[in-house]
Amino acid sequence: MAAPFTERLSTLTTGDLSAIIQMAWEDRTSFETIQERTGWAEADVIRLMRHALRPNSFRLWRQRMKGRVTKHRALRSPEIPFHDRQVADHRRANC
Repeated sequence: MAAPFTERLSTLTTGDLSAIIQMAWEDRTSFETIQERTGWAEADVIRLMRHALRPNSFRLWRQRMKGRVTKHRALRSPEIPFHDRQVADHRRANC
């Protein structure tokens, strides 16, 4: 069974938290990639963003993510040549 959210949140370093937030803001880094890299599922990332961001920033992020096909691999067009795993590697925070 997964640990409670607050317990999992307390185990994150500042760099890990920063990396998850950065990947969540990136348009082309899918939630699946975030989960593969960090173990945090989409619902966990949403909860983390609600916790870490100011209320207005969270609302802006949610509006931005709603309907964005690039945040879910299954919704992407097969013609998109972009490979989000590479972006997640080179944009990781330097903490």
